[in-house]
Amino acid sequence: MTGYGKAVAEVSGGRLTVEIRSLNSKTADVNVKSQLLPRDREIEVRKMLADELVRGTIDVYLTFEASADSSPHAVNADVFHAYWRSAVKALDAETVLTKTTLKDPAVGTILANAILRMPDVVEVKKADILAPEDWPVVSEAFSTAVAELNAYRVREGAALYRDVTSRVQLILDLYKEVEALEGERITAVREKLQKNLDDLAQKPDPARFEQELIFYLEKYDINEEKVRLRQHCKYFMETIDTEPCPGKKLGFIIQEMGREINTTGSKANHAGIQRLVVRMKDELEKIREQSMNIL
Repeated sequence: MTGYGKAVAEVSGGRLTVEIRSLNSKTADVNVKSQLLPRDREIEVRKMLADELVRGTIDVYLTFEASADSSPHAVNADVFHAYWRSAVKALDAETVLTKTTLKDPAVGTILANAILRMPDVVEVKKADILAPEDWPVVSEAFSTAVAELNAYRVREGAALYRDVTSRVQLILDLYKEVEALEGERITAVREKLQKNLDDLAQKPDPARFEQELIFYLEKYDINEEKVRLRQHCKYFMETIDTEPCPGKKLGFIIQEMGREINTTGSKANHAGIQRLVVRMKDELEKIREQSMNIL
């Protein structure tokens, strides 16, 4: 879901820059970080972004650069003249400024520049910067920024795909190693039970001993977990290859994969298998973290 797009629109008053950033989120959460967008167009923009980008915390930034012949600032003449009269009166009372010196252009310029820096003398025009006739090029800029953001997502998605699918395959490979240790586990359980009986100086009936051993091993059998985990991994690969926006569904599949791995660990009763389970959990957690960035 992470991405960034930028586009520029040449409008009547200057240049408008559109920037869109997307981060991970369960839903499409659009935030317009500017007051330049006309209110009657904001809903339209929000809907377009939600439809095109599907999911993510989507932040929209608009910046405007006025052209040389179109300044968004204006001088408030009433406020300027009020400051001027007040300044002239105060300076004249102090005999610093006289009618003669006031006529000096240099003195007038200095005084005027000082007044222009006073509060509320220079104000930003309140009129909308974007005129109605500017909207087609602004809308095109939004589309261009979204296309650039989606292209960014595609590039990131290719690397993400390789990473998560390789980890799924690694989990399957680790489970093959678990299978290779199952025979060793049966032997270890048999030896452990026999040792306990020997310590008790008991000689059980061989047939009954085998029966109890079978019951014991059935309790720790992991064949069902093995089959289900493989099915979940297969479903994961099918989903990521075929679904246009598989992120949410992959999250549910990952939960099921984790359940089978955890059950395998609880039934392992073998140090080597436990170590493999820990490695599978580690890989699955990395897949879960990466899946948060998949649409």
